[in-house]
Parts: sequence; structure tokens; C-alpha cells
Amino acid sequence: MSALTRAAVLPLSLSLLTSFACKDQVDAKVEEAKAKHDYVETPKPPPDEGPPVMKGHTAIEREPLAEERHFAKLRQLTFGGENAEAYLSFSEEKLIFQSTRDDLKCDQIFTMDLQGNDVTMVSTGKGRTTCAYFLPGDERIVYASTHAAADDCLANPDRSKGYVWKLYDEFDIYVANADGSDPKVLSASPGYDAEATVSPKGDKIVFTSTRDGDPELYLMDIDGQNVQRLTDAPGYDGGAFFSLDGSKIVWRANRPEGEEELAKYQELRTEGLVRPTALELMVMNADGSDKRVITDNGAANFGPFWHPDGKRVIFSSNLGEESGREFDLFIIDTTAEKPEPEQVTHSPEFDGFPMFTRDGKQLIFASNRDHEKDGETNVFVADWVD
Repeated sequence: MSALTRAAVLPLSLSLLTSFACKDQVDAKVEEAKAKHDYVETPKPPPDEGPPVMKGHTAIEREPLAEERHFAKLRQLTFGGENAEAYLSFSEEKLIFQSTRDDLKCDQIFTMDLQGNDVTMVSTGKGRTTCAYFLPGDERIVYASTHAAADDCLANPDRSKGYVWKLYDEFDIYVANADGSDPKVLSASPGYDAEATVSPKGDKIVFTSTRDGDPELYLMDIDGQNVQRLTDAPGYDGGAFFSLDGSKIVWRANRPEGEEELAKYQELRTEGLVRPTALELMVMNADGSDKRVITDNGAANFGPFWHPDGKRVIFSSNLGEESGREFDLFIIDTTAEKPEPEQVTHSPEFDGFPMFTRDGKQLIFASNRDHEKDGETNVFVADWVD
């Protein structure tokens, strides 16, 4: 979901890479399972126990930085490990997020309340996972996982290629009950299927897939039917989110320019890799029409989310940062003739993965601020002031 990373100012971890690509070839056994779209059996807890609930920490108040004028208050919900991509349930009473914590080697999916309590693992505990969302009614969830392919986290990307994301073919999109039980394949292909988010209207899901070769955006009904391809330009398309009314989509895109860049991009793609050093944000109608770029700064812009007014988009970027490793939140008016981003956060490390509440009064995001150990990323909630 996904990554430049949520800990981009620190050594990049395996789970961070997964989150940015919301992330080797598939062996014959996996291909057979995908072709059948078989139900995937996972161990179930005893009927009287339910999913494991981990010890949480009640949220604590933090002081916004003096320059962060849009934050009236700030509180921290998680403490320790790598926690990111926290998205609200439809009732806005819970968050679903991905986390590498305790003995985990890569991200699993968890839920918690808005005070950081009742932290519950809702993925299988196997493979690697990314990009989770609640479905309408909050009784079911959707997320991407590789657990059908392997119990472990799969191999890291080839670092000899530089900073790259691995779009694992083993990722498929699953639906499960909100407690993690009864996981079933919602969308699968011989390629990468992940980065699914749900329209606030509750009728559609947008996701990234390499089912046609290039990483493109696709739209499907909430039950996985009527898949429609939305993008068709060479380059990576991903990390898409709907506007509050479900009429528009914002996403991040990498567009190789010139024959040399395109050749390098295509070479990496043969190995399931993409290099996300330049990502611009784009918007379109939910049916794929009227595509246009809203940033043109050559930076790594990602994690965009619509403000409820349907005009502004908040996102993370290393814009103006010389080392390229510090990320802050910015907000931009997509309706302006020449949109200029306004810097929102000023933390010296990483701020990303923002999400507004439906009334625009609060902002959920992930940050390295106030960490106890290097590499920790935690979930925060800010009271928003325009």
C-alpha cells in the first residue's frame, strides 16, 4: 500500500516494502490453488475463545509541533513495532491496520478501537499481508495475503537492483469475517492482486493487479464480480482511494519517460519489481474517465486520501527534502488551476498513510514521531482544524 516507506528515514524493512506496494514466481501448487479459487482452510480457535486479543495501550496525548497549525490535538494509539495503513470502519468505531510487532517477521492485519485498545489479529498469521479495509456493515473485512503460497514471509526484493518494490505474484485478495474467521478468495490471478480499498458508498472496490502484465488499477463490485480495468498506461498504478461520495478516485502513478526509462522499467517488471523513486498523484472519475495529474514535482508522492469536501487531497511526500528520505503530509486543492501543496506535518522523520473521518474533524495517520526505538512507526489521531 503501498513503498518509499513509512520508515523511510530509517533502514528500510521488509514489511515497509510490502505496505507501500499495499505486497518469485508462483509454484505449481499455488497456481493450481489460484486456478480453482479454492476456499483456504486456516486453523480456527476454540469456539469459546475467539481470535487472540493482544494487550493494547490506552491512547496518550501528544503535543503537535508548533508548525502543525491544522492539528488542534494529537493522540498516539500504538506503541512499538511497525504499524501503518490504519483505516476506519464504516461506523468509525474501529481501525484496521497492518503491523509487524512482537515475534512477527512481516505484516499481519489487526483491528483496534480508537483508544488503541482491543488489539486483535484478524489475518491468518501466515504469509505476509497488506492493505486491509472494512466492508459495509463492519461485519466483514478485505485484505491481501500470500498465506496460500507459503507460511513464511517470502524472499526480500533483490537489493542489488537498488531501491525497488516487489509486487509478489503470490498476493491475492481475501474477504473474511471481522474476527478473521472464514477467509475466502475474493479476487485472484496468476499475478499480483492487492491494494484494495472500498468505496464509502459500499458498492465498489478498487485494487491493483498485474493480471494483464502491467500493474494497473481495476474496479470490481463488492462481491468481486464485474471486474473493470481503469488504467492502461505503461508504469505502476496503485494505492487508490475513493472520494467520500464514491464518484472519484485518487491514486499514485509512476510513468517512465523516454525509451531508456521505459526499457529499464520493463526489465524490472520481468522480475516482478518496480522502482518508485518518482510517483505523481492522479485523479479520475470512478468509471476511469477524465484522468489528470494533480502533482508534477518529481518527488515520491503516495498515500493520497480525499478530504470530505471532495476537492482537497492529503498525501505523503518527500517534496523539497534533499536526502529524499524524510516524508511529511501535504494537502492540495485538486480544483485549483495550478494546485500548490501546503505542508501539514513537520516531523523530522516520517508521516504518512492519512485518512480523514467522514466529517473531516479528525485525521488518522502513521508516524515515526515519539518512538522509543529506531524503526518504530505508530498510529496517531489528530483533531483537524482548517
